[in-house]
Amino acid sequence: MSSYEADVLWERGDQVFADGRYSRGHRWRFDGGAEVPASSSPHVVRTPYSVAEAVDPEEAFVAALSSCHMLFFLHLAQKRGLVVDRYRDRAVGHMEKNAAGRLAMTRVILRPEIAFAGGDPPPGIVAALHHESHELCFIANSVTTEVTVEGH
Repeated sequence: MSSYEADVLWERGDQVFADGRYSRGHRWRFDGGAEVPASSSPHVVRTPYSVAEAVDPEEAFVAALSSCHMLFFLHLAQKRGLVVDRYRDRAVGHMEKNAAGRLAMTRVILRPEIAFAGGDPPPGIVAALHHESHELCFIANSVTTEVTVEGH
């Protein structure tokens, strides 16, 4: 078993709190020393109370799914003797009502663009790598969101 931690810090400072007009901007700190500015999404809480330049939980969720998938893809490609020169995913998450009528991230579409050294392997191999990556991804295994991979 492994444990993972994040230090999430928000401070009111001299802001009025009772009227709801306070900044949702906060910090995420991780064990390796990385610090990320975070906020509610401007789609959820309007600016200036959300910080549009910061990462919001919904974006982080999409990025975590994409990153996890990519890391397994790279590992599996390397094990099969393939050399990946570049991997870019313009992933998109869809927030909509789920079957219970609650807002949820119901779908995440991964759209990886991959460049291989020496040319592209046969499409079936790439599709198989994506399938196996999805099956192994810890984050995808942890959520009920539908995760699909396009463009392979």
